[in-house]
Amino acid sequence: MIKPTPRILFIIPYFGQWPFWMPFFLQSCRHNPDIDWQFFSDCGVPENLPANVTVQTISFADYCRKVSQRLEINFAPKNAYKLCDIKPALGYIHEDCLEGYDFWAFGDIDLIYGDLRSYFTAERLARFDLFSTHERRVAGHLCLMRNTRCKLELFKKIEGWQQRFTDDQHHALDEGAFSRIFLWRKNFPKPLFELVGKFNPLRRTSDFTEAFSTPGGCIKWHDGTENFPAKWFWKNGILKNDRDGDHTFAYFHFVCWKRNEWAKLPAPDPASIQCLAAEPSWVIDATGFHRGEL
Repeated sequence: MIKPTPRILFIIPYFGQWPFWMPFFLQSCRHNPDIDWQFFSDCGVPENLPANVTVQTISFADYCRKVSQRLEINFAPKNAYKLCDIKPALGYIHEDCLEGYDFWAFGDIDLIYGDLRSYFTAERLARFDLFSTHERRVAGHLCLMRNTRCKLELFKKIEGWQQRFTDDQHHALDEGAFSRIFLWRKNFPKPLFELVGKFNPLRRTSDFTEAFSTPGGCIKWHDGTENFPAKWFWKNGILKNDRDGDHTFAYFHFVCWKRNEWAKLPAPDPASIQCLAAEPSWVIDATGFHRGEL
């Protein structure tokens, strides 16, 4: 008997204004048609929304009231960036959205997806309950968790979570305190780190594999150098780069270009962006998105 493909839902609250690259992000979602995305946002419904992406329009104040009610805390941050701290609780907050889903995920939108199913295969999903795309921490930009009561409530193991959720400081709880629930002594040399992990049942049922998704960051490339790809090529849902030949990637997290090179560029024309994103292939580099293919 063939088992059904595990269903996955990304839950992403996002407030303010959609970034200029949103059409490219959405196009990469469109090419993962059997994975769903649920947004909660005051940014409006983007043009040409894929069938597997839903945007629930809600004000930031009303969303904070929803979080407060569900978590029984007073969640009223001054800045929407504080939402990063509550990412591990999003499954619990939006449990009503998860019926029929095997996994839920939190993440960011400063990335482009490749073929997610070729990375998160049914075989891998059957083996573990949590998937991080970093080796030594939960990746705040993409993390999958099984839709179980244990994982929905796991954020409550964060020490002092109520106080840390409700103050205005950004604690990076998604990658810091939440990671420490799974990863003990993460700065140990690898043999000792792996040995210690065997004594943590949550670690044993989790997959922390470096996906090399964030070039330019603190993690060296897979060959141990800082010789990162200079161009990324997306074509009909397949993602490659100029550094790694035919190797395909699950996604590309362009946070470093976003913060540095792209921040100095003039805003691109929205109409041109829409047209380019609709094409079957494009190139991403330090100067933005362009026509072309590998």
